[in-house]
Amino acid sequence: MPRQFALTFDYRCPYARVAHDHVVTGIRSGADWDVTFLAFSLGGEDVRWDEFNTGLLALEVAVSVRDLQPEHFVDVHHRLFEHRHGAAGDIRRRESLTRVLGDAGVDTAAVWDDIESGRPHKVVRHEHESYAMSHSVWGVPTFVVDDKAVFVRLLDRANGDAAFATQTVERILDQIEWPVLNEFKHTSVPR
Repeated sequence: MPRQFALTFDYRCPYARVAHDHVVTGIRSGADWDVTFLAFSLGGEDVRWDEFNTGLLALEVAVSVRDLQPEHFVDVHHRLFEHRHGAAGDIRRRESLTRVLGDAGVDTAAVWDDIESGRPHKVVRHEHESYAMSHSVWGVPTFVVDDKAVFVRLLDRANGDAAFATQTVERILDQIEWPVLNEFKHTSVPR
């Protein structure tokens, strides 16, 4: 039976890029996981739900692909993180996002039609507000397992190493399920 967990994302966060690189690498290598990717907009309790939210359009694009073209989601998800952080790409403009979608083989017209309908915007806001309320989620990347939610900050990407990626995610999930551990944080960046 696959391990089930959810993981929050916002393409603006470099630490989300690192955690999602591990998860995507694990999924691509056949890790036995059932992952729910949850859109979560950075910005604290006073998130803006309008055009001034610099990460909102990319979240809406991701939700549209996740929900309507799921066979492309993992690729698009990874490409959006790499576009933003690997290539310093713009995630606020339709033209830039259209190129990322096109490179992944997505029906871009369907994505933009869906976004124009307002559906992805409602889904992003619902996921954000629901998990902020139910699990006290406040940021990305947060792993959610049943009634537990844990913010995780990894330092190194998987960089295609499937064994490292899978081991890293499994270790995180094991710690989440350990009821004795509440907080474990280095006082400085380990090296």
